[in-house]
Parts: sequence; structure tokens; C-alpha cells
Amino acid sequence: MPKPIYFRFFVNALVSMLGMIVVWACLNAWLSGSVWDGMTISKSALTVEYCEFNDTEKFFHQSMNTYSNLAYFFFGILLLQIAKYDFNNKAKFTQNRLEKFPLLSALMGFCFIYLSFGSAFFHASLTHLGQRVDMNGTYSISITLLGIGFYHLFYKIDFSATAKKLWVGGLLVVIVAFLPISLMISSSKLLPAMILLLLISISIHYFQFRKHKSFILAISGFILMFLAVKIRTLDVQKINCDPHSFYQGHAIWHLLTAISSFCSYAFFRFSKV
Repeated sequence: MPKPIYFRFFVNALVSMLGMIVVWACLNAWLSGSVWDGMTISKSALTVEYCEFNDTEKFFHQSMNTYSNLAYFFFGILLLQIAKYDFNNKAKFTQNRLEKFPLLSALMGFCFIYLSFGSAFFHASLTHLGQRVDMNGTYSISITLLGIGFYHLFYKIDFSATAKKLWVGGLLVVIVAFLPISLMISSSKLLPAMILLLLISISIHYFQFRKHKSFILAISGFILMFLAVKIRTLDVQKINCDPHSFYQGHAIWHLLTAISSFCSYAFFRFSKV
């Protein structure tokens, strides 16, 4: 992809994110916390899981933890533009394996946006329903990244248009299935297992095509994820915690996991194979 086009996509995503900040700020100013009255409070709110102060008078109970989810929105808009570009140029022989599968990139973009609104819903309301949607959004990104990784493990197979639709459809079914699965298996077990599987798929693909793959992108996603987990843990443990501070560890978790997930996607998308 030519750099000017990618820069235009970046600017479009940034403008869209800034516009959404304005929309969310207006909603937070016009509405009150009473909007969430009657909804079941999440266990996270009852145990005061995160450092940020729970201001029940405001529409956004946890402002920084809510606004920070727009990092996912930014990357979602960026990926949807990349998917559209790949679709419009799918006749080119120079496209790599993921470029030839724009529907998979589109799914990744929608999952980013889904998590952005899902996690914002949770931190704004601190409700049980919000927490369910938040976790399902998190799993949706992990599942789609695994779908991308496994798709590349079958690099010798040229998927037909029908097979690609079935692949994406299968991923959607798994994402929906994780709504009840997440209630049966702790995220402390599921997410690490999924991250490990992604690491394995990236490692295999890197050693298969290391002349064409970026080691920086391959390792950056996992370094950033490691840092994100550490910062989130400190936030949960209330270490260096200021509930009213502009800085919130969980908000940094949102930013780092968004960048980490994009790096893992970029490892597959921005290469020659």
C-alpha cells in the first residue's frame, strides 16, 4: 500500500475518533448516571476492581476508562479502510495472503469497533450486561486474530470465495458462542491460552517466511501485551492508585492492548506473503 494512502487512512481514522470524542463528551454532559438505574450492577463495581473513582452521578461512571476505549475505535476505522482498499485492488497479483482476504480484515475492524463500544458501555455503566459485552468484544478480537493466524498456517491452500465466507462465518459463530463460554471458564485461563496460541501461529509463520516478515511486528504485539497486563494488574491491586487522577492504569491497558492487537494484525497484513 502506498504511504500517502496509508497516511490518508490514518488521518481519516483520527478525525473519526476525535468526532466520537465530541459525541461522547456531549452525551456525558447531557445525560446523568440515572440512565443506568434498574440494571444489574457488575461484580467488578461491587468489588471496586479498578482504581478509577465510580462517579454514579455521571453518565460515564468511570470517565477515563470509558474514553480510552476510543483507541479501539481508531484502529477499527483504520482497518475497515484497509479492508475496502484490499477489496478494490483484489485483482492485483502482488497482494499477499491477507490482502486477498479483505473480508477477514473487515471482521477485524468491526471487532475493534465492537470492543470500543462494548467496553465503553461497561465502564460507563458498570453493569453486569456491560461486562458481558466488554468481555465478548475482547474475545472477538482474540478469536479473529487466531482466525488470521490459522488461515496463514494453511498457506498452501488457495481458499475459494465460498471458503473465505465460511471461514469468517465460522469465526462469527465462535464469537457468539463465547458469550456463554465466558461464564463457564475464567478469563484468567481463556485469554492467556488464546494469546499463547496466537504466539505459536505467529512464530510458525515467521520462521516459514522470515525473509519477508517483520520481527519487530512479531515481537511488539506480545511485548505490549505483557506491559498491558502488568499495568492492569497494578491498577487492580491499587498500587500507585489515585481514583481521581487523569492517569488510570486500566485506561493505559486499553491503549496498549489496542496497539498490541494491531501489531499482530500488521504482522500478517504488511508483508510480501
